[in-house]
Amino acid sequence: MLTLQCPYCGVMAEETELSAGGEAHLKRFGPGSSDADFETYMFMRENPKGVHFERWRHANGCGKWFHAARCTVTLEVFGTYTAQTSVPPADLLDTIRAARPGFKWREFE
Repeated sequence: MLTLQCPYCGVMAEETELSAGGEAHLKRFGPGSSDADFETYMFMRENPKGVHFERWRHANGCGKWFHAARCTVTLEVFGTYTAQTSVPPADLLDTIRAARPGFKWREFE
């Protein structure tokens, strides 16, 4: 079972206490954007085999949204961090690179 630590309240929560929110760090487009940009934002999601950044909500706890980095193959969790963070923390990226040489996900290498 997947277990994530909420970065707000510190609770180690099983996935039954959480709600998945999809891919993290999506670039949002506002009024005046092209149809292609809006279509990409609405419908195009990555579904990698390997390390992935996701949004989660501690639904049966503090209720706050946070981000998690985990491997979709092994369910290994590399870390969690607050949802207000626009890019993954440098120490988390270093941890991922140490465990998965050659790691690449979007602009985060």
